[in-house]
Amino acid sequence: MSRIKLLPETVASQVAAGEVVERPASVVKELVENSIDAGASSIEIGIQRGGISRIRVVDDGCGMDRDDALLSLERHATSKIASAADLAAISTLGFRGEALPSIASVSRFRLTTREPGAVAGTEILVNGGRIETVRDGGEAPGTQVEVRSLFYNVPARRKFLRSETTETRNIEHQFFLQALAQPAIGFSLVRDEKVALQLPVTASLRDRIRDLYGAEFLNELLEISEREYQGVRVRGWLGRAGVSRQTRAQQFVFVNGRAIDSGILATALREGYHTALMRGQFPVTFLFVDLDSQDVDVNVHPAKREVRFRDPGRIREAIVEAVRRTLESGRVDWQRKFSPPAPGGTTAVLSQISPPVQPSAPSSFERMGRDSARPSTSLSPDQPTLPQPPMAGGGDSPNRGRAIEVNHPYLTPEPGAAPKDDQQFQIIGVLNRLYVLMENSDGLVLVDQHAAHERILFEELRRRMEEEGVPSQRMLLPQIFSLPPRDAEWVERNVATLQKMGIGIEGFGAHSFRVDTLPAFLEIADATDFLRRVIDELKTTSRSSSPLRLGEDMIAKTVCRHAVKANDPLRYPEIEKLIRDLLACDLPYCCPHGRPTMIQISHAELEKKFGRKV
Repeated sequence: MSRIKLLPETVASQVAAGEVVERPASVVKELVENSIDAGASSIEIGIQRGGISRIRVVDDGCGMDRDDALLSLERHATSKIASAADLAAISTLGFRGEALPSIASVSRFRLTTREPGAVAGTEILVNGGRIETVRDGGEAPGTQVEVRSLFYNVPARRKFLRSETTETRNIEHQFFLQALAQPAIGFSLVRDEKVALQLPVTASLRDRIRDLYGAEFLNELLEISEREYQGVRVRGWLGRAGVSRQTRAQQFVFVNGRAIDSGILATALREGYHTALMRGQFPVTFLFVDLDSQDVDVNVHPAKREVRFRDPGRIREAIVEAVRRTLESGRVDWQRKFSPPAPGGTTAVLSQISPPVQPSAPSSFERMGRDSARPSTSLSPDQPTLPQPPMAGGGDSPNRGRAIEVNHPYLTPEPGAAPKDDQQFQIIGVLNRLYVLMENSDGLVLVDQHAAHERILFEELRRRMEEEGVPSQRMLLPQIFSLPPRDAEWVERNVATLQKMGIGIEGFGAHSFRVDTLPAFLEIADATDFLRRVIDELKTTSRSSSPLRLGEDMIAKTVCRHAVKANDPLRYPEIEKLIRDLLACDLPYCCPHGRPTMIQISHAELEKKFGRKV
């Protein structure tokens, strides 16, 4: 007797539905994508009890005649593709022809549709995959799909659904994804017969982000200037340096308008931010990647959440370059915001004179046995320090509370030109011997002297090593190790890169290598384990990354030990130089560990704290 049997059509439909329809949010996703492919300009999503009781999606798209409406409920019936060759260049969101029949097989399903100009439309009622009624309908042009009692006939799947609140949040997340991907389409979300969100048609992604998250959130983002990189166009918005989250909840990535999850793109984002992001934090991103549809395969996941790229390295390079360029573009605004003093153009008036102090200790680089990471400030022994705030209970000073006033141009001004108001600031003092307090046109600025000095030393040390080479030391006993064939092939192709990192490596037989030199500034106990980690990490970095990427953690730890600490008193010229050198860095916003170097407290925030504004 044969043990292999052909499954009944009903069971086969439910099995297929299990791959496409995971939860109510999956239904919303598939129906909205169909509406977008139909050319809709307005889409309304209505849900009850988290979509478990009812989901309704209404659009004003092209609609269907009766024959197409009936065919749309047949498995693998679609208007998106016609041959196997079309799978290599999919430009629509849907293409398999599985969504509607899968949804209809696990719910009580109603479809009404009418083409523009048609006298009457079509209404189809389906119960658990069986068509029960086909009749004329009088709805407006477009398509309406109503899904009731989801998984009523699949109790094993229904019991795995979460609470109504959780399912509602999942639907709202899907709503946000589709709304962000299509700002030219108006969206509305009706929850339990109440309008929860209504988004008008907008001209740009900027307006859609503002409508969803508010203008204050938008101010924390930087727009990516569109630029094509080897056929890959990257656009969207990124969080400023220091703007991050503990999860990827606000990390949105779209490929050709499709929201996806991709480890390749997530790694590229992380690399683009690099030291501008704290460890364990994730950037806020609204990233859109557009490329030829033939260079991306979307037919690799039942729910189409994952894609495969023909040339992943090219995509990674494009994203890394776009993120770096965007963060650097915000540097000018950041410098203007904090209004640094220009060299030679500063006049300081000290409100009170502190007792003479001894000359400052040798600079950080001198303590490290090298030249200073920044030119040392020449100070005489009798030069005064910055005034410290009066101690509680101390005697009153006639100059108490006065600030150090500094007038300067942001850039070298033309002769006779007067400096602008936003190009002036006042150094007020030092709080807790750590935070430099300054006032600019926007309010109060706090500078973490340790974090700022860390960034200066980090970039200077890394730059010197890149220019002069990584100091290396020869091992007493060279080590020989073997690698798998793929890793061995990669090492053979990247020997030059490894040698530039201070690693002396050469072939030693089939899939074996000999290492006799390692970077001097790294503490390496096991050379073989170190090389394996080097290979794994370099595989995920872009070709334009610094060859010192793997040593940057050690560089950051080194400069952290030698940077100015809390309770280290700094005099005015040192403070001035610290700020000027910080603003000359490639990424002045944060220290090598991703912590901010400066924060701004606006006048509006201060007025709210003191109850002057609501």
